[in-house]
Parts: sequence; structure tokens; C-alpha cells
Amino acid sequence: MAKASAKRSTKRPSKADVEAIFAAFQKANPEPKGELIAPNAYTLLVAVVLSAQATDAGVNKATPALFKLADTPEKMVKLGVEKITDLVKTIGLYRNKAKNVFALSQILVEKFNGQVPADREALESLPGVGRKTANVVLNMAFGHSTMAVDTHVFRVSNRTGLAPGETPLEVELKLLKVIPQQYLFHAHHWLILHGRYVCLARKPECYRCVIAEWCRFEPKTPPPKDWDGAPAGRVAM
Repeated sequence: MAKASAKRSTKRPSKADVEAIFAAFQKANPEPKGELIAPNAYTLLVAVVLSAQATDAGVNKATPALFKLADTPEKMVKLGVEKITDLVKTIGLYRNKAKNVFALSQILVEKFNGQVPADREALESLPGVGRKTANVVLNMAFGHSTMAVDTHVFRVSNRTGLAPGETPLEVELKLLKVIPQQYLFHAHHWLILHGRYVCLARKPECYRCVIAEWCRFEPKTPPPKDWDGAPAGRVAM
């Protein structure tokens, strides 16, 4: 869950700066991808539900065995809560998440013909599915230009001055307003990856940041003495 205590910049990037920020993200990583491994819309939904207050890496370790047995809601219902619980027990809050996965699978079978709905209201009616989860599924499974605000997006948006806000919803709505339309589809992945690998919670690595020129965060973090000047890691950020 995003925290309102994230440091906010008092200055906002100009419209030209916002354009430059997302042009830089696009140049560094033209086709950003989510890191959850899921073969279809249903397994993506399950994976995102399981990822709440957990890492994508941790979820990816648990889900292959689960999805091998149940890659549809019908199969998941047949597994039952006890088996689901056993398969996801390495993930934080696994008991409640297992119950939600079973319950949402039942509802998909009973009310949606076993299909994941491409509709926000319908998605948010499912157990364990909030606005952020719905946004991720709408974006990744159905190609909607949504903005999923997790802790990383919340932090980057406040630090940079892109969309300062007290709540994830406030940040989401501001981002949707300021991000140029041509960048919107990939925007939440760029921001998530940037927060995960460069604009770190404890100490942002400004010295290897591709948007430092336009970011309003101050003071910028200087490079360590042993830094070799290499670009920002495997996500080209």
C-alpha cells in the first residue's frame, strides 16, 4: 500500500519536462513489461491478487506449480481452498489470499462464464481485487491505458513532482492528466520499474537516473566513489 508520507517535491515539471521524462523512459526501455509471470488473463488476475504486499519475484516462485494445476477458474475451484493454500504458503498473507483466489474463481465461473471481465466495476466486485489490481489487469490483459499506482509509482510521482498527492487515487488521477497520451499505455510500467530499480525508497540513485535532468527531487544523490558510470541496470533505466 502506498504511504502518504512519501516525500513530495514542492515544484512541478513543466509540460515540456513531462514530455522529456517519458521520451527518456521510452528511449531507454521501448517495450517495458510487467514482471509477474502469467500465461493468460485469469492467471494474471490471480498473480496480481497474490502480489499484494509481496514481491513479484516471490509470487513467481510460487505460481508455476499452482498454474500447472489450475490455469482456469474452473480448475482452481476444483483444487479447493486447502490445496491452494498449500501451494501459495510461501507468499505473505497466504491464507487470506488463497481464500480470495478460490472465491473470485467461483464468481468468475458462476457469473462471468469463466472469463475475466474487461470492466473495472466487475473486476473490483471480485474478492481481493481493488483499483490497483483492476488497473493492472485492464492494462496488461486488455490493452487499456490505465495507471496502476503501487508504492513505487506513488513514490516516484511525489519525488519527481510529476503528480504529488496524499493518496494513490489522487496520484493516479493526476498522472492520467499530465502524461502525454502517446506514452500512457506503458507509463505505469516505466514508473514501477524506475521506482523498483533506480528511484529506491531509502536512497534514490540519481547519478544513474535517465530523468534526473527534469526531476524536481533535491538534493540529488551523488555517485559512490566506486561507481563506474554504467547505466541503470537490466531495465535500461
